[in-house]
Amino acid sequence: MSETVARPWLTHYPEEVPEQIDYDRRPLQDYLRDGAMEEPDKVLLHFMGKEMTFKEVYHEALSFANGLKGLGIQKGDRVAIMLANTPQSVVSYYGALLAGAVVVQTNPLYVERELEHQMVDSGAKIMICLDLLYSRVMNVIDKTSLEHVIVTGIKDYLPFPKNLIYPFIQKKQYGFIPKVDFGDSVHAFKKVVKENPSKEIPLELDPENDLALLQYTGGTTGVAKGVKLTHMNLVSNTTQCIRWMYKIDHGNEVLLCALPFFHVYGMTVGMNFSVMDRNKMVILPKFDTKQTLDAIQKQKASIFPGAPTMYIGLINDPDVEKYDLSSIEICISGSAPLPLEVQQRFEKLTGGKLSEGFGLTESSPVTHFNLMWGKRPTGSIGLPWPDTDVAILSAETGEPAEPGEVGELIIRGPQVMKGYWNRPEETNATFHDGWLLTGDMGYMDEEGFFYIVDRKKDMIIAGGFNIYPREIEEVLFEHSAVQEAVAVGVPDPYRGETVKAFIVKREGHEVSEKDLDAFCRERLSSYKVPKLYEFREELPKTMVGKVLRRALLEEEKEKARKSG
Repeated sequence: MSETVARPWLTHYPEEVPEQIDYDRRPLQDYLRDGAMEEPDKVLLHFMGKEMTFKEVYHEALSFANGLKGLGIQKGDRVAIMLANTPQSVVSYYGALLAGAVVVQTNPLYVERELEHQMVDSGAKIMICLDLLYSRVMNVIDKTSLEHVIVTGIKDYLPFPKNLIYPFIQKKQYGFIPKVDFGDSVHAFKKVVKENPSKEIPLELDPENDLALLQYTGGTTGVAKGVKLTHMNLVSNTTQCIRWMYKIDHGNEVLLCALPFFHVYGMTVGMNFSVMDRNKMVILPKFDTKQTLDAIQKQKASIFPGAPTMYIGLINDPDVEKYDLSSIEICISGSAPLPLEVQQRFEKLTGGKLSEGFGLTESSPVTHFNLMWGKRPTGSIGLPWPDTDVAILSAETGEPAEPGEVGELIIRGPQVMKGYWNRPEETNATFHDGWLLTGDMGYMDEEGFFYIVDRKKDMIIAGGFNIYPREIEEVLFEHSAVQEAVAVGVPDPYRGETVKAFIVKREGHEVSEKDLDAFCRERLSSYKVPKLYEFREELPKTMVGKVLRRALLEEEKEKARKSG
């Protein structure tokens, strides 16, 4: 494939958006330091009534970094963070970077099997987790390289009197108050911050080659892979985001951060964007429609990155009309296709702009975005960001496809990963002449707007989560009554897609939907558990015995068409 590609999308760039950006060659954590030095008293985050300034967050991150050093962390060591959106998640993330460590973001929904795999694969030495998750971590620690666990609770950063009331709320919500056995290898987060000095740790970092993050993503094999993202990958993508939002009041916006920071989308477009552009972030530990509407109204949130399911939930809340949402200026939708009706209804409710973008973990994650203040073709994922080359690779010629011709979306840019952690063969298979092969099928129109039409891989996106059928199928195959199983994504008006499993039972065995549901819930995160089951005598297959997943999907589409 030739080095030069046509870039028809550049003709749509507003004059305020550069075609190329001169990026800072600096570590990501420098931006928190800059904010603390230049605007120390500026509020960086708001969490359920508690506010912290740039200086306060930076000093706590430094203390935490020194605590990590005291526990043996050296440059390049991996530190896992398994937290909901809290001040602790910001402090520990930047604290790990200030110590020279590589952050391993860990989904709090992981069950023990998934957690063990990620810890073993990454070689993480320290885990920071919520007290609610402590027992889960301790159940796998002996099978991993984890040497220390640092435990915190939601109440640790709540203002008085919420910090006193929260344990009772927690017991009512979860049925128990977590008990943590602190000792030589189990440490209290607040104690680590309090007992260590907030002094700089000398570091020699190469931003273009040293890793900042191992972000795990699934694969067609069902095994989660660590995506290697450097400091420059993350700095570049956050900078691109800032420059794309050229009309915002830089430094004075209020970001509503309901997207989890453990997801690369929420991390880049929420947390890192706020720090680098010096905006205030209003942090929600989980998405709840009432809490979100309340936060928009009370905190005057102006920018809200989210997933379609969030916007669907908000516009369908029975009390939505009672809230003042007029502060909303920009909403960024990603993780799944955005229905046009949802976009239009949300924009009418708020008076702000809701536009769709596109990205993947391997690109930090954003590669495309629609214009906020310009042409937005229906169904398009938008235009490539500055310095981002995108082409549609023709399956027939291996060269860029003609406009309108469907092929595989391939990407090249400063935000694209270094590769997969400890997986050189998969890394090589994912790149073609320096281009990232996304596995997504789409096309570019004559004007340079891009559209996704299908997935080359069989990934299911439900409620913004990436779900890989093979992993679900492998769990189903473990059941003694299951002979064959295939999982597919079927249309769902709320989650975008939902998981449906087709089952062929073993002869002489019986199993019910309820049985399989309980079986899967013990072995999979809740969002991966099939919501629908269908038992069949046989599954459609090719001549060589491969299940025709596409045939099942077409059947489901036809059912949906007839019922709709």
